[in-house]
Amino acid sequence: MSTVGFLGLGSMGRGMAARLVDAGHDVRVWNRSEAPVTALVERGATAATVEEALAADVSFSMLADDDAVQEVLTPATLTAASGRIHVVMASISPALADRLEHHLTEAGAGYVAAPVLGRPEVAAAGQLNILAAGPAGTVETVMPYLEAMGKRVWRLGETASAANAVKVAVNYNIIHALQAIGESVAMTERLGVPAEDFTELLSQTLFGGVVYGGYGRIIAAESYHPPGFHMSLGRKDLALAEEVAASVGVTPATLPGLIRVFETALADPDLKSADWSAIAEVSRRDLL
Repeated sequence: MSTVGFLGLGSMGRGMAARLVDAGHDVRVWNRSEAPVTALVERGATAATVEEALAADVSFSMLADDDAVQEVLTPATLTAASGRIHVVMASISPALADRLEHHLTEAGAGYVAAPVLGRPEVAAAGQLNILAAGPAGTVETVMPYLEAMGKRVWRLGETASAANAVKVAVNYNIIHALQAIGESVAMTERLGVPAEDFTELLSQTLFGGVVYGGYGRIIAAESYHPPGFHMSLGRKDLALAEEVAASVGVTPATLPGLIRVFETALADPDLKSADWSAIAEVSRRDLL
Protein backbone atom coordinates (compact mmCIF):
# COMPACT_ATOMS: atom_id res chain seq x y z
CA MET A 1 0.00 0.00 0.00
CA SER A 2 1.29 3.45 -0.85
CA THR A 3 1.69 6.09 1.83
CA VAL A 4 0.01 9.49 1.69
CA GLY A 5 1.09 12.66 3.49
CA PHE A 6 -1.27 15.50 4.36
CA LEU A 7 -0.11 18.86 5.72
CA GLY A 8 -2.63 21.39 7.04
CA LEU A 9 -5.70 20.25 8.97
CA GLY A 10 -7.72 23.46 9.11
CA SER A 11 -11.43 23.67 8.41
CA MET A 12 -10.90 22.33 4.87
CA GLY A 13 -7.88 20.09 5.28
CA ARG A 14 -9.24 17.96 8.10
CA GLY A 15 -12.22 16.84 6.02
CA MET A 16 -10.05 16.16 2.99
CA ALA A 17 -7.53 14.13 4.96
CA ALA A 18 -10.37 12.19 6.57
CA ARG A 19 -11.63 11.20 3.12
CA LEU A 20 -8.21 9.71 2.33
CA VAL A 21 -8.18 7.81 5.63
CA ASP A 22 -11.70 6.51 5.03
CA ALA A 23 -10.66 5.39 1.54
CA GLY A 24 -8.18 3.03 3.18
CA HIS A 25 -4.94 4.90 2.54
CA ASP A 26 -2.03 4.97 4.98
CA VAL A 27 -2.14 8.69 5.77
CA ARG A 28 0.56 10.65 7.62
CA VAL A 29 -0.80 13.94 8.93
CA TRP A 30 0.84 17.16 10.14
CA ASN A 31 -0.65 20.36 11.51
CA ARG A 32 0.62 23.27 13.57
CA SER A 33 -1.91 22.66 16.35
CA GLU A 34 -2.28 19.23 17.90
CA ALA A 35 -6.04 18.75 18.24
CA PRO A 36 -6.83 18.08 14.54
CA VAL A 37 -3.93 15.63 14.37
CA THR A 38 -5.25 13.74 17.39
CA ALA A 39 -8.72 13.53 15.82
CA LEU A 40 -7.31 12.12 12.58
CA VAL A 41 -5.07 9.65 14.42
CA GLU A 42 -8.14 8.36 16.26
CA ARG A 43 -9.69 7.85 12.83
CA GLY A 44 -6.72 5.83 11.60
CA ALA A 45 -4.06 8.29 10.44
CA THR A 46 -0.47 8.55 11.71
CA ALA A 47 1.02 11.72 13.23
CA ALA A 48 4.08 12.95 11.33
CA THR A 49 6.58 15.76 11.02
CA VAL A 50 6.55 17.98 7.92
CA GLU A 51 9.43 15.99 6.45
CA GLU A 52 7.80 12.62 7.21
CA ALA A 53 4.59 13.71 5.52
CA LEU A 54 6.47 14.99 2.46
CA ALA A 55 8.43 11.73 2.26
CA ALA A 56 5.23 9.74 1.65
CA ASP A 57 4.74 8.38 -1.86
CA VAL A 58 2.28 11.19 -2.55
CA SER A 59 1.72 14.17 -0.28
CA PHE A 60 -0.85 16.96 -0.18
CA SER A 61 -0.92 20.33 1.53
CA MET A 62 -3.90 22.54 2.35
CA LEU A 63 -2.47 25.62 4.03
CA ALA A 64 -4.13 29.01 4.53
CA ASP A 65 -2.28 31.34 2.17
CA ASP A 66 1.02 32.18 0.49
CA ASP A 67 2.72 33.05 3.79
CA ALA A 68 1.70 29.78 5.46
CA VAL A 69 2.78 27.75 2.43
CA GLN A 70 6.20 29.43 2.32
CA GLU A 71 6.73 28.87 6.05
CA VAL A 72 6.07 25.12 5.77
CA LEU A 73 7.15 24.21 2.23
CA THR A 74 10.66 25.63 2.25
CA PRO A 75 13.40 24.55 -0.19
CA ALA A 76 14.91 22.62 2.75
CA THR A 77 11.77 20.70 3.74
CA LEU A 78 10.87 19.98 0.12
CA THR A 79 14.00 17.89 -0.29
CA ALA A 80 12.13 15.23 1.71
CA ALA A 81 9.80 14.83 -1.29
CA SER A 82 12.64 13.70 -3.58
CA GLY A 83 11.40 10.94 -5.86
CA ARG A 84 7.83 11.59 -4.73
CA ILE A 85 4.93 13.85 -5.77
CA HIS A 86 3.57 16.81 -3.86
CA VAL A 87 0.15 18.35 -4.54
CA VAL A 88 -0.66 21.86 -3.31
CA MET A 89 -4.41 22.22 -2.83
CA ALA A 90 -4.41 25.68 -1.24
CA SER A 91 -5.52 28.82 -3.05
CA ILE A 92 -2.13 30.43 -3.61
CA SER A 93 -0.78 32.94 -6.09
CA PRO A 94 0.27 31.60 -9.49
CA ALA A 95 3.68 33.20 -8.87
CA LEU A 96 4.20 31.12 -5.72
CA ALA A 97 2.98 28.03 -7.54
CA ASP A 98 5.69 28.56 -10.16
CA ARG A 99 8.34 28.92 -7.43
CA LEU A 100 7.17 25.76 -5.66
CA GLU A 101 7.30 23.84 -8.92
CA HIS A 102 10.86 25.06 -9.42
CA HIS A 103 11.93 24.02 -5.89
CA LEU A 104 10.29 20.60 -6.19
CA THR A 105 11.84 20.00 -9.60
CA GLU A 106 15.24 20.86 -8.12
CA ALA A 107 14.52 18.36 -5.33
CA GLY A 108 13.70 15.66 -7.88
CA ALA A 109 9.99 15.63 -7.06
CA GLY A 110 6.81 15.98 -9.09
CA TYR A 111 4.38 18.85 -8.58
CA VAL A 112 0.65 19.24 -9.15
CA ALA A 113 -1.52 22.26 -8.36
CA ALA A 114 -5.04 21.26 -7.31
CA PRO A 115 -7.00 24.05 -5.59
CA VAL A 116 -10.58 23.23 -4.71
CA LEU A 117 -14.09 24.66 -4.91
CA GLY A 118 -16.27 24.06 -1.86
CA ARG A 119 -16.79 24.91 1.79
CA PRO A 120 -15.74 22.74 4.79
CA GLU A 121 -18.94 20.69 4.84
CA VAL A 122 -18.47 19.95 1.13
CA ALA A 123 -14.89 18.82 1.78
CA ALA A 124 -16.02 16.52 4.60
CA ALA A 125 -18.59 14.94 2.29
CA GLY A 126 -16.03 14.35 -0.48
CA GLN A 127 -18.01 16.57 -2.87
CA LEU A 128 -15.34 19.11 -3.80
CA ASN A 129 -14.67 20.23 -7.34
CA ILE A 130 -10.90 19.98 -7.80
CA LEU A 131 -8.97 22.06 -10.34
CA ALA A 132 -5.87 20.08 -11.31
CA ALA A 133 -2.96 21.08 -13.53
CA GLY A 134 0.54 19.77 -14.05
CA PRO A 135 2.38 17.21 -16.19
CA ALA A 136 -0.19 14.75 -17.53
CA GLY A 137 1.52 11.64 -16.14
CA THR A 138 1.96 13.18 -12.71
CA VAL A 139 -1.67 14.27 -12.54
CA GLU A 140 -2.74 10.80 -13.63
CA THR A 141 -0.77 9.27 -10.76
CA VAL A 142 -2.56 11.36 -8.14
CA MET A 143 -6.04 11.06 -9.67
CA PRO A 144 -7.22 8.21 -7.38
CA TYR A 145 -6.47 10.37 -4.34
CA LEU A 146 -8.11 13.44 -5.82
CA GLU A 147 -11.17 11.39 -6.71
CA ALA A 148 -11.42 10.25 -3.08
CA MET A 149 -11.64 13.90 -2.02
CA GLY A 150 -13.90 15.32 -4.73
CA LYS A 151 -16.88 14.61 -6.93
CA ARG A 152 -15.12 15.90 -10.06
CA VAL A 153 -11.55 16.66 -11.04
CA TRP A 154 -11.21 19.35 -13.71
CA ARG A 155 -8.05 18.85 -15.80
CA LEU A 156 -6.66 22.28 -16.73
CA GLY A 157 -3.53 21.49 -18.71
CA GLU A 158 0.14 20.96 -17.95
CA THR A 159 1.02 24.41 -16.60
CA ALA A 160 0.46 23.87 -12.89
CA SER A 161 -0.03 27.52 -11.96
CA ALA A 162 -2.92 27.82 -14.43
CA ALA A 163 -5.07 25.94 -11.91
CA ASN A 164 -4.34 28.63 -9.32
CA ALA A 165 -5.23 31.38 -11.77
CA VAL A 166 -8.51 29.64 -12.58
CA LYS A 167 -9.32 29.30 -8.86
CA VAL A 168 -8.69 33.04 -8.41
CA ALA A 169 -11.03 33.79 -11.32
CA VAL A 170 -13.75 31.55 -9.86
CA ASN A 171 -13.52 33.24 -6.45
CA TYR A 172 -13.63 36.62 -8.16
CA ASN A 173 -16.97 35.60 -9.64
CA ILE A 174 -18.24 34.44 -6.23
CA ILE A 175 -17.30 37.78 -4.68
CA HIS A 176 -19.29 39.60 -7.37
CA ALA A 177 -22.30 37.42 -6.58
CA LEU A 178 -22.01 38.08 -2.84
CA GLN A 179 -21.89 41.82 -3.45
CA ALA A 180 -24.79 41.69 -5.91
CA ILE A 181 -26.92 39.75 -3.42
CA GLY A 182 -26.05 42.21 -0.66
CA GLU A 183 -26.91 45.27 -2.74
CA SER A 184 -30.17 43.86 -4.08
CA VAL A 185 -31.25 42.59 -0.65
CA ALA A 186 -30.56 46.06 0.78
CA MET A 187 -32.83 47.60 -1.85
CA THR A 188 -35.71 45.13 -1.63
CA GLU A 189 -35.59 44.82 2.17
CA ARG A 190 -36.16 48.56 2.48
CA LEU A 191 -39.25 48.14 0.34
CA GLY A 192 -40.63 45.64 2.85
CA VAL A 193 -39.72 42.41 1.03
CA PRO A 194 -38.18 39.86 3.46
CA ALA A 195 -34.64 38.90 2.54
CA GLU A 196 -35.57 35.21 2.72
CA ASP A 197 -38.25 35.70 0.05
CA PHE A 198 -36.03 37.72 -2.25
CA THR A 199 -33.05 35.36 -2.10
CA GLU A 200 -35.34 32.38 -2.66
CA LEU A 201 -36.74 34.17 -5.72
CA LEU A 202 -33.23 34.64 -7.08
CA SER A 203 -32.12 31.05 -6.53
CA GLN A 204 -35.37 29.44 -7.71
CA THR A 205 -35.69 31.43 -10.95
CA LEU A 206 -32.79 32.98 -12.85
CA PHE A 207 -29.84 32.36 -10.53
CA GLY A 208 -29.88 28.73 -9.48
CA GLY A 209 -26.78 27.04 -8.15
CA VAL A 210 -24.55 26.78 -5.11
CA VAL A 211 -23.57 30.44 -4.78
CA TYR A 212 -26.97 32.10 -5.02
CA GLY A 213 -28.73 29.27 -3.21
CA GLY A 214 -26.26 28.66 -0.40
CA TYR A 215 -24.95 32.15 0.16
CA GLY A 216 -28.39 33.66 -0.43
CA ARG A 217 -29.68 31.72 2.58
CA ILE A 218 -26.67 32.73 4.69
CA ILE A 219 -27.10 36.41 3.82
CA ALA A 220 -30.86 36.37 4.34
CA ALA A 221 -30.45 34.83 7.82
CA GLU A 222 -27.28 36.83 8.60
CA SER A 223 -25.71 33.55 9.75
CA TYR A 224 -22.10 34.59 9.28
CA HIS A 225 -20.66 32.80 12.31
CA PRO A 226 -18.80 30.54 12.46
CA PRO A 227 -17.27 31.51 9.12
CA GLY A 228 -16.92 28.86 6.46
CA PHE A 229 -14.48 31.14 4.64
CA HIS A 230 -12.99 34.04 6.53
CA MET A 231 -13.40 37.67 5.46
CA SER A 232 -9.61 38.13 5.40
CA LEU A 233 -9.26 35.26 2.93
CA GLY A 234 -11.76 36.96 0.62
CA ARG A 235 -9.60 40.08 0.67
CA LYS A 236 -6.60 37.89 -0.09
CA ASP A 237 -8.41 36.51 -3.13
CA LEU A 238 -9.07 40.02 -4.40
CA ALA A 239 -5.35 40.77 -4.16
CA LEU A 240 -4.67 37.60 -6.14
CA ALA A 241 -7.25 38.61 -8.75
CA GLU A 242 -5.50 41.95 -9.09
CA GLU A 243 -2.18 40.14 -9.56
CA VAL A 244 -3.53 37.68 -12.15
CA ALA A 245 -5.30 40.45 -14.08
CA ALA A 246 -2.13 42.54 -14.20
CA SER A 247 -0.11 39.56 -15.42
CA VAL A 248 -2.33 39.17 -18.49
CA GLY A 249 -3.02 42.84 -19.15
CA VAL A 250 -6.63 42.98 -17.96
CA THR A 251 -8.02 46.02 -16.08
CA PRO A 252 -11.12 44.84 -14.12
CA ALA A 253 -13.66 47.67 -13.86
CA THR A 254 -15.28 46.40 -10.65
CA LEU A 255 -12.17 45.46 -8.69
CA PRO A 256 -11.57 48.84 -6.97
CA GLY A 257 -15.14 48.90 -5.65
CA LEU A 258 -14.92 45.36 -4.31
CA ILE A 259 -11.63 46.14 -2.58
CA ARG A 260 -13.31 49.12 -0.92
CA VAL A 261 -16.16 46.89 0.30
CA PHE A 262 -13.78 44.34 1.82
CA GLU A 263 -11.66 47.00 3.46
CA THR A 264 -14.81 48.48 4.99
CA ALA A 265 -15.91 45.07 6.28
CA LEU A 266 -12.48 44.31 7.73
CA ALA A 267 -12.49 47.66 9.55
CA ASP A 268 -15.81 46.80 11.21
CA PRO A 269 -15.44 45.04 14.62
CA ASP A 270 -18.42 42.77 13.93
CA LEU A 271 -17.75 41.91 10.31
CA LYS A 272 -13.99 41.39 10.30
CA SER A 273 -14.26 37.93 11.89
CA ALA A 274 -17.31 36.89 9.89
CA ASP A 275 -17.79 34.73 6.81
CA TRP A 276 -16.83 36.52 3.60
CA SER A 277 -20.49 36.62 2.59
CA ALA A 278 -20.95 39.24 5.32
CA ILE A 279 -19.75 41.82 2.79
CA ALA A 280 -23.49 41.95 2.09
CA GLU A 281 -23.84 43.85 5.35
CA VAL A 282 -21.76 46.72 4.02
CA SER A 283 -24.70 47.59 1.75
CA ARG A 284 -27.43 46.56 4.19
CA ARG A 285 -25.96 48.69 6.96
CA ASP A 286 -24.97 51.51 4.61
CA LEU A 287 -21.34 51.42 5.80
CA LEU A 288 -19.73 52.89 2.69
